[in-house]
Amino acid sequence: MSQQPFSRPGAVDLSGFAGATPAGAPEGTPAGSSYAVVVTEQNFQSTVEASTTAPVFLVFYSPTRMPESADLARDLEILSGEFEGRFLVGLVDIDQVPQIAQAMQIPSIPLVVAVLDGRPAPLFQDVLPLDQLRAQLTQVMQQLTANGVAGRHQPRHVAAEGEDGEPAVDPRYAAAQDALGEGDIDRAVAEYQKLVDANPADAEAAAGLAMAKVLQRTAGVDLGAAREAAAANPDDVDAQTMVADLDMLGGHVEDAFNRLVELVRRTSGDDRDRAREHLLGLFAAVGNDDPRVLRGRQNLASALF
Repeated sequence: MSQQPFSRPGAVDLSGFAGATPAGAPEGTPAGSSYAVVVTEQNFQSTVEASTTAPVFLVFYSPTRMPESADLARDLEILSGEFEGRFLVGLVDIDQVPQIAQAMQIPSIPLVVAVLDGRPAPLFQDVLPLDQLRAQLTQVMQQLTANGVAGRHQPRHVAAEGEDGEPAVDPRYAAAQDALGEGDIDRAVAEYQKLVDANPADAEAAAGLAMAKVLQRTAGVDLGAAREAAAANPDDVDAQTMVADLDMLGGHVEDAFNRLVELVRRTSGDDRDRAREHLLGLFAAVGNDDPRVLRGRQNLASALF
């Protein structure tokens, strides 16, 4: 794909912008993602300084000179939400802020510059399909993680409220939540799994995946028959985990946790491992900050040791 020349060629140099002040969250006009910001002269320095927390990707584009470059900027904004803070995207429209592009000696558009600890490096120049871009960024973040870069940006703004006054659905989870609303549990599991694969640290996606799997496992199960089977076979892992899942769906969270803690206490070997892993999945479904989970973890530790 051809690139449109802009400014003069030369190395990207942030020395004139990087200050010695502490890192802080960029201010100014937020973009559509919680992890993207529209770069202006006023917030450029704070955007660069945020790279001391986690990488900042500056994307230089022009909707008028090269519409495809604006598509790249939009896709990076989408992916910034999927990666949930592993990087911040700075959207630099060179038509609106030509002075920034000129000062940085941007040779052509589109151009994505990675900034880490205030140090810039060109990342890529091609306009890629969204899936290829996602794969390339996944490789970049894996390399950074291997090199000890594991920070995460805080959201730059919260989701707006919907028309009914309720918080708007985070677009990252919309596909999974739509599937749940339509009763398509298998599709919901697949959608949450995509989010977890893209960002294993996404606690909300992990919780959604865990609960969707509970729904998937219990679909069509007869509660009475399940409880009878569990009562007749107190050490049967499948029977006990099924009732624990059903308790979760019925809102009896502590009953579910206690059932599996006691199962861990009574069993050994592979059965104990299966019971423990299932219980950890239920912890994830509820959320690690929930006091019931904190108590459950204490009880599990006691049962194990």
